Amino acid sequence: MSEVIHFQRSALQFQPYGGQPVERAALCRLIGAADSQTMGAGIACFDGCSIEWTVLYDELIVVLEGHFRLRLGDRVVEAGPGDVIWVPEHTALAYEGEQARVFYALYPVDWQTRNA
Repeated sequence: MSEVIHFQRSALQFQPYGGQPVERAALCRLIGAADSQTMGAGIACFDGCSIEWTVLYDELIVVLEGHFRLRLGDRVVEAGPGDVIWVPEHTALAYEGEQARVFYALYPVDWQTRNA
């Protein structure tokens, strides 16, 4: 196990996500396999985009800012600051939002290796 890590907001680095420019969709990966043997975590931003994905892990999403949508086929989960969404493994979805910033935690951290 690694030591306690303090992530200061001013030092967070976001990378483009889902083939979108960083202004539309971005990820800041905080915790990965180098830090934990079990879970991953990060912050994601979505603004005027739709990123389709089938999650290969269990995911918990906490909306920090803006308006976040999780599109699940015909069902749409609309969420605002303070809302929490649980997404079970193998869920097909689209991440969407307007100036949305979300925290996510996922398990297992090694989902890519397990699904290679």
